[in-house]
Amino acid sequence: MLPLESLEEKIGYHFKNRKLLQRAVTHRSFGAENNERLEFLGDSVLNCVIGQALFLRDAHFNEGSLSRVRANLVCQDALAEIANRIVLSDHLRLGEGEMKTGGAHRPSIQSDAMEAIFGAIMTESGFDAAKEVILRLYEPVLSQLTPERMGKDAKTLLQEFLQAHHIALPEYSIVSIEGAAHDQTFHCECLVKKLEICVSGKGKNRRAAEQSAAKVALKMAEDYFEQKRGHHHG
Repeated sequence: MLPLESLEEKIGYHFKNRKLLQRAVTHRSFGAENNERLEFLGDSVLNCVIGQALFLRDAHFNEGSLSRVRANLVCQDALAEIANRIVLSDHLRLGEGEMKTGGAHRPSIQSDAMEAIFGAIMTESGFDAAKEVILRLYEPVLSQLTPERMGKDAKTLLQEFLQAHHIALPEYSIVSIEGAAHDQTFHCECLVKKLEICVSGKGKNRRAAEQSAAKVALKMAEDYFEQKRGHHHG
């Protein structure tokens, strides 16, 4: 397990009371002194900070789309993505059983610890300090939010893109399902006949696999029309 100093470097905040950070990265399988209470606090802070950031960012959003986008940004996947970026798995304290089954890389455990870290900063230094860290870690995600991307998932975006170009809707099919019942990986194919796009994606359930395939297909469809446009001008 790496020293906590290197984690502080990565989040850009140094604890006066390092026990708080230690508690934030401690899973309940490790012992009674764990991160569950801090996680509860961090979850509230995160919702508030991201809610405010979205509110200030774009005046076009109505309440419905604000809620939807915020849900997308504070969900387990989004937090696990940030956790991966700062390699949080190197710092987690887990019970032996969890360690053996790869718990340090499990999105649910990573996202809980991320929230607990926000809660720990809030506990030590208050809301503004926590807000600063959250916005810094979320910057790459927030800076890529174009209005049309906000809160729409890949399947919806692909469907709208194809409809705008008068192309039939994509077809999705599950190619294979791997793994034990409690830990399956679905492989899904997305086919856009007219553009001769056939790509695959994978995920923990059917919906996630379809979304992952749709994301790749959308990028290819966009590139296809971009190139076509280039040829017209060229």
